[in-house]
Amino acid sequence: MAKKAVHQIPKIEELAQFCVDGGSINPDLYQKFDVKRGLRDINGMGVMAGLTKISDIQSYQMVDGKKVPMDGKLCYRGINIEQLCKGFLGKRFGFEETTYLLLFGKLPNEQELADFTGLLAKCRTLPTNFVRDVVMKAPSKDMMNTLARSVLTLACYDSKADDTSVENVLRQCIMLISVFPMLAVYGYHAYNHYENNKSLYIHNPSDELSTAENILRMLRPNKTYTALEAEILDLALVLHMEHGGGNNSSFTTHVVTSSGTDTYSVIAAALGSLKGPKHGGANIKVVEMFQDLKKTVKDCTDEEQVAQYLTGLLHKEQFDKKGLIYGMGHAVYSISDPRARIFKGFVKQLAEEKGRMDDYNLYAMVETMAPQIIAKERHIYKGVSANVDFYSGFVYSMLDLPLELFTPMFATGRIVGWSAHRLEELINQDKIIRPAYKSVGEESAYIPLEERN
Repeated sequence: MAKKAVHQIPKIEELAQFCVDGGSINPDLYQKFDVKRGLRDINGMGVMAGLTKISDIQSYQMVDGKKVPMDGKLCYRGINIEQLCKGFLGKRFGFEETTYLLLFGKLPNEQELADFTGLLAKCRTLPTNFVRDVVMKAPSKDMMNTLARSVLTLACYDSKADDTSVENVLRQCIMLISVFPMLAVYGYHAYNHYENNKSLYIHNPSDELSTAENILRMLRPNKTYTALEAEILDLALVLHMEHGGGNNSSFTTHVVTSSGTDTYSVIAAALGSLKGPKHGGANIKVVEMFQDLKKTVKDCTDEEQVAQYLTGLLHKEQFDKKGLIYGMGHAVYSISDPRARIFKGFVKQLAEEKGRMDDYNLYAMVETMAPQIIAKERHIYKGVSANVDFYSGFVYSMLDLPLELFTPMFATGRIVGWSAHRLEELINQDKIIRPAYKSVGEESAYIPLEERN
């Protein structure tokens, strides 16, 4: 009688190495077959994969047939983002009218804005017991996963979840835009209560307040906030709404939409994309990097000491040893990111109100020094400047937003852009997006089990 085989549970480390050994591809093959890694050419330009009317990014101009870098320009539906923000700053909140602009392709008049703001307020409600039965269950530190779970569960309450008509998808998108702040803030409160043993409070939003004001109202125990705090959070949401259509999460929205699936699945996929530290999670890395800088450097007013730290970051000697100065550089912009330019002036105002000018001065120092150090240490094909993540994390920290809510705040703005892109894909395309991958694996013969080593 044959002996019974003794099973040894394989170690995950060994199996992971099998993955690496079997999955590694010679990087020279990408150039040999002219494969655009990351859907970018050798100069970092994105491969043209679609058309959009929603937004546009410009980072260079053509002069005598040559590309000349320029200060970055971002337009929403053809309107320069700097002009757009200037139009509402100090006069009214901009989230609601910018949402109208991105969804419908035009700025609302006073009556249209009032009516649309009322619609958003009316939709700012969750199904009965949803907070208790969904948000409060299995709370997680990862608010993006919590958001995705809530979004997918909302499909169960929608009798027309799979209807992909423009009318129905618009209804779903407006509802999700309205409830995202609630899902994010309530998800955090559940985590903070059950995991951190803090007091639990769930404040209902007010129909009379803007989206930004309601976020601060729902987040804080006493529901209070200053006018400057609400104005800057509103600005942050507007600046994060959309970015050219070629960003990772908006492209994800197009890809998943093209399969014909439902709105809830599309937004959940976009959330999964945005949470990555190379995308929406970058502002968390900026804040953590500065926390490490202040712990490591003895005198944060000494430019030489700060420069040594930044150089150490590039040499993979500091912080997370990834070789990156977070918040510096962008896939498209070179001389400047317009969102960072808009943010910067308001960041200083908030730092003065919050008594954090020392931190602001440190950020300003790093913003000035980092591009010079990167240019010296790295061979780069274009200039480097601070991006929107460089200051947004600092802003959120001054607004007393917990770190866990940084990326969900990005998502609260960006869902407007995702909604516009989903609608654009449904209106204009009827083909599933299916890119080509060239196989470079070697053909091999099948070996019977008993003959394998």
